[in-house]
Amino acid sequence: MNEPRAGVACTMAIAAGMALWFAASIIAGRREAWDAGIYWVVFYPIAILTCGLFGYLFPDRPWRWALALFLAQFVAMAIRNGEIGNLSPIGLIVFAVLALPGTAAARFASGMKKKRSD
Repeated sequence: MNEPRAGVACTMAIAAGMALWFAASIIAGRREAWDAGIYWVVFYPIAILTCGLFGYLFPDRPWRWALALFLAQFVAMAIRNGEIGNLSPIGLIVFAVLALPGTAAARFASGMKKKRSD
């Protein structure tokens, strides 16, 4: 993939992650989206599917789409809270773990795209 296209894809993944976090926290009326059931039932699955979509559309190094999307959720959480907080290292670890299914979805979709192209 050429670098301008990768940059656009990364920007889109970041925007998607932030939008999902803000939407979930606003709809749930919670400071942190993951404190609400709607995040786990609706928005987290959408985030994983979005990672898969990015993996299919941009199949080179698909793991990066999940990392970008979930790191953006960490940034959105900090923006919404107005601070990073002293538990931020734990939050980053949790987001890294949450990114694992997204990474798997992106890799799976990337493999499907590459197989289809052959």
